[in-house]
Amino acid sequence: MSATDLSTPGTRSAVYWVFADCWNIVRRGLTHYQRQPVNIAWQLGFPILSVLLYGYVFGSAMKVPGGGDYKDFLMPGMFAMTMAFGFINTATVVVYDSTKGVIDRFRSMPMASSAVVAGRGVTDIIVACAELAIMMLTAFAMGWRPDGGLGFLGAFGLLLWLRFSLIWIGVWLGLIVPNPEAAGGLFAVAFPFTMISSIFVAPQLMPDWLGWVAAWNPISSTAAATRELFGTPVGSGDSWVEQHALLMAGVWPVILTAIFLPLAVRRFRKLSR
Repeated sequence: MSATDLSTPGTRSAVYWVFADCWNIVRRGLTHYQRQPVNIAWQLGFPILSVLLYGYVFGSAMKVPGGGDYKDFLMPGMFAMTMAFGFINTATVVVYDSTKGVIDRFRSMPMASSAVVAGRGVTDIIVACAELAIMMLTAFAMGWRPDGGLGFLGAFGLLLWLRFSLIWIGVWLGLIVPNPEAAGGLFAVAFPFTMISSIFVAPQLMPDWLGWVAAWNPISSTAAATRELFGTPVGSGDSWVEQHALLMAGVWPVILTAIFLPLAVRRFRKLSR
C-alpha cells in the first residue's frame, strides 16, 4: 500500500464524514425495519385501518362546508394525521436505542453527533414516503380522485415537510422519556392534538373557542393546504390562518424545526457516557 493510499482518509473533509456517518445510521435503521416485519405491518397498517374506519363508518354522518363528498375532505386530513403520528414511532425507536446502550456506543465512536440525529430523520422520511404511498393507494381504492400535476406533488411535499419537522420532536422526546413503554404513552398526547384540528371536521363547525384552537393547529394548516392542492372543493374559514393555509403549511414546520432540532442535538450531546 502506498503512502498516498494511507493518507486518503485524512484528506477527506469533516463534511464528508458527517454524511458518511449519517448514511450508516440510515442503513442501520432500514435494516432493522427489514428484519422486523411486525413493526412494519403495524406502522403501515394503522393508517390503512384509520382511513377505512373514518371513511366508511363516519363518512355518511359528516358535513363538509360548501357541500361535497366527505371522503374528498377526509383523505388529505388523514394523510396529515399519519405524518403527525409518526413522531411517536421516532420517539419509541430512539428511547429503545438509548435504554439498550446503542446511543452510548455511538457516542464512544469518532462520529459526528449531529449525524446520529440526522440519520434518524432521513430514515423516518423514507418510511413516511412508504406510508403515504400505501395510504394513497388505499384512498384510490375507496374512490378518492385528486387533481394531478404539480398540485399533487406540492401536497406530497408539504406532508413530508410536516413529518420532517415533527421528527425532531420525536427524537427530543425519545432522549427524555425513560423507557419504550413511556414512549408508547405519547399517543395520549398526540391523539387530542390531531383530533382538535381540521382533519375530521372543519373548524367553522366547532364552537368558536375550539374552532380557533383547531384553526391554529399546525396540522390544520397542512391538511387545508393539501386539500387545496389536491383540488378538494372545501370552503376556507374566516380566520387569517385558514385563508393563508398554504403559507402557514410552510411556515409551521420551519418554526417547529428551529425549536426542536437544536434541542434534540443538544440533548444528545448531554447524555451521560
